[in-house]
Amino acid sequence: MAIIQKQTMVTDIKQLNPNKRYTYADYLTWRFDEMVELIRGKIVRMAPAPNMPHQWVSTELHFQIVEYLREKKCRAFAAPFDVRLKRQGREDTVVQPDLAIICDLSKLDQRGCKGAPDWIIEILSDSTSKKDLTDKFQIYQEVGVREYWVVHPTEGTVLPYRLDESGEYQLLRKTPFVKGEKVPVGIFPGFEIDLSDVFVQGLDL
Repeated sequence: MAIIQKQTMVTDIKQLNPNKRYTYADYLTWRFDEMVELIRGKIVRMAPAPNMPHQWVSTELHFQIVEYLREKKCRAFAAPFDVRLKRQGREDTVVQPDLAIICDLSKLDQRGCKGAPDWIIEILSDSTSKKDLTDKFQIYQEVGVREYWVVHPTEGTVLPYRLDESGEYQLLRKTPFVKGEKVPVGIFPGFEIDLSDVFVQGLDL
């Protein structure tokens, strides 16, 4: 009879080795309150609770997207929502994008999304901008997230990237989209996000 080993629950992040590389199986044993992501097996602490500008932008983007998707099969999810990504056969990356849009509903399960969403939006903060613009950019490109938007809430800008035929991200245009403009969504022809309601006066207070 095979012996099933019971994994030990980790109740304090201090029990983890910051130099070790972990997997999603390890991630499932973590029972501490601190929010973390797993980037290429490395533990990355998430920022504290988002501030008001971040929450406003996230809520408005989510609202516009959900309204568009209401009669479609795709679904939009806001953080906290685990997205598990496999790289080189190893499930060692678990991220929580601010917004994730998934059209292949077979990727969804009780724990979140297993595999690359079709569209991811990350909203920058001082503590996450490097991660969002480098580590996550590279991972999302590698696993085939078709569209990746980087949103700066206080500057009021959107940088939309789309995968080209060679599997590399290309900016939709050289300059960022700003308040008053509409950003076309590549994976949904004819759909545009109106930034007039996303970026409003006073968000940087």
